[in-house]
Amino acid sequence: MELAARNYAAKRPRREPHTGRHVVSSPNGTQAVDRAARLLTEVVHAPGSVTFTELAAATGLAKSTTSRLLLALERNGLVRRDDAGRFRPGEMFVRFAWRGGAEAGLTEVAQPCLDRLGAATGETVNLGVGRDGMVEQIAQVDSGYLIGAMNWLGRAVPLHCSAAGKVLLAHGAAKLPAGRLERRTEQTITGRAALEEELAAVRERGYAVIDGELEPGLVAVAAPVRRDGGAVVAALSVSGPGNRLTPAQIADVALHCMAEASALSAILGHRPDATPPASQQQAQKEGAA
Repeated sequence: MELAARNYAAKRPRREPHTGRHVVSSPNGTQAVDRAARLLTEVVHAPGSVTFTELAAATGLAKSTTSRLLLALERNGLVRRDDAGRFRPGEMFVRFAWRGGAEAGLTEVAQPCLDRLGAATGETVNLGVGRDGMVEQIAQVDSGYLIGAMNWLGRAVPLHCSAAGKVLLAHGAAKLPAGRLERRTEQTITGRAALEEELAAVRERGYAVIDGELEPGLVAVAAPVRRDGGAVVAALSVSGPGNRLTPAQIADVALHCMAEASALSAILGHRPDATPPASQQQAQKEGAA
């Protein structure tokens, strides 16, 4: 009889302090899971980032408990902190969204990578995706220079004469439109056979370069951004005038660009050993054509 009473007391719902909600005490640790789930629900459903104090108040949990659970959620990529220390949904949610090819949350998680690349190069940095046979820039960090600074956000440019476009084409993440390739400058590659050779070189060296192909005097470098499984979903690029992005500078800029593209790819769940071999990438590209 006494044992039955103890079991009943352990399972009996009680009211959580401050909230009045009924919670079930659990001797096997599921209470911690329930509390962590409540914190995660508050973060996910919040219209923007949310502070530690707001989370503790909304859930009615002790601050020590809130801190411990948030650290665990952060370690596992379920929540993350912005520059102000406020909490937002973590990289795990972005990875899941990208399984369906969505762009949800990409620009937000990419911003630190863009910021670092901009600080390292001083030039304009963009994140581009393929859309309707063109490249659309969905995020940008402005150049620190007056000359060469330009707003590319929302601007669609041809795939065949942009560095980001070459990356997307080379890895089967975009498809050339039918018809003749537009000649934007005297340097634009308009022959499809010549373009295929250029795309093979992009796959081989790991980045793309344009020099005056989109606009006279404009130089750009781009590297692929991959999601889990190795598929390329975006391109990270650096662009500026040729008098600053000289041939001697391009290799160094490309290294920075590839490093930040790899960092963003890791956030999206990519692991380097999951990248398809060049032959498989070529097959994927031909299947998309």
